[in-house]
Amino acid sequence: MAVVKQKIVPHLWFDREAKEAAHFYCSVFPDSGITSINTLHDTPSGDCDVVSFTLSGQPFMAISAGPLFRFNESISFMVYCEAQEEIDYYWEKLSAVPEAEQCGWLKDKYGLSWQIVPIVMDKMMQDQDPARLARVTQAFLKMKKFNLDALQRAYDGK
Repeated sequence: MAVVKQKIVPHLWFDREAKEAAHFYCSVFPDSGITSINTLHDTPSGDCDVVSFTLSGQPFMAISAGPLFRFNESISFMVYCEAQEEIDYYWEKLSAVPEAEQCGWLKDKYGLSWQIVPIVMDKMMQDQDPARLARVTQAFLKMKKFNLDALQRAYDGK
């Protein structure tokens, strides 16, 4: 009997790029690696590569099963960052569609959406002071990549 280590595992559908994407993502995130690569033969989509991998310890699966489905912005992965340098790093590595950049969201070269977010945003967005929340909201609505100093100044009312 198989042992389930993680109850929920994101599964990503690619046209033909599952292996390539998994290797790319593993190169971007620390504590990441390919767990297995298997090929399923004679499926309705032809031969399909199935890739298991981890990103920063979070398990993922990916399949190359043809162009039937595409990613869209209704699903994204949030990457919490401690400092501006970390925000800048992930933004540079992942963003491939400049016109899709807005409010900390970006789209990578495979069409997958990511949110590159400073950890402090959770505190800011849960603040019960409506004036603080409004200032932060107005600040981030103007941003593509989040600027941590500008967000903090807006939060502090400076």
